[in-house]
Amino acid sequence: MDAIDGSANAVRGVPFFCSSLAFATENKLSSITDGVITNLSTGEMYWASKGEGAFLDEKQITVHKQTPLYKIVGVNTSGASPEIMKKLQPVFENHSHTRHFGANALEMAMFAQGLMDIFIDLRDKIRIQDIAAGYIIVKEAGGLLLDAEFNSLDADLSYDTRVSFIAAATHEILEEIFPNKN
Repeated sequence: MDAIDGSANAVRGVPFFCSSLAFATENKLSSITDGVITNLSTGEMYWASKGEGAFLDEKQITVHKQTPLYKIVGVNTSGASPEIMKKLQPVFENHSHTRHFGANALEMAMFAQGLMDIFIDLRDKIRIQDIAAGYIIVKEAGGLLLDAEFNSLDADLSYDTRVSFIAAATHEILEEIFPNKN
């Protein structure tokens, strides 16, 4: 559980913060069966159960699968090292529509809704609690979730676990954003 993701936004009155809750059967991210993210500014609720799909309130949602006219790239660079910024340089050179709103869980939910084509956080700083509910919502919405080496994302659910991740709508978008990933 993350009671307030986007706490800096909440403290300053920026209406972009949420609460997230996930249920897992084991101590692994891949064992999450249910998740919910509530936008605390609007009351909207994103939720998913394994094998049942992902929803915004009562409407089923999916990631954006069509070729986008403008690629929207969410990227968290808060406190990123120079090495991470160098790895992300192609994203900024080739894709000018980048965003970060300050609450990874809510951004993952919006990605799952199809409002972004890819969402990236390669800082190895994100707490597993911040993305646990987003993990199942993205998966159930048809998205890809990868680690920094482009392998399927999985990790321990321990409080101390920190991860990097890439949520992509399609393999094609992933290849366009990271053309030299191999």
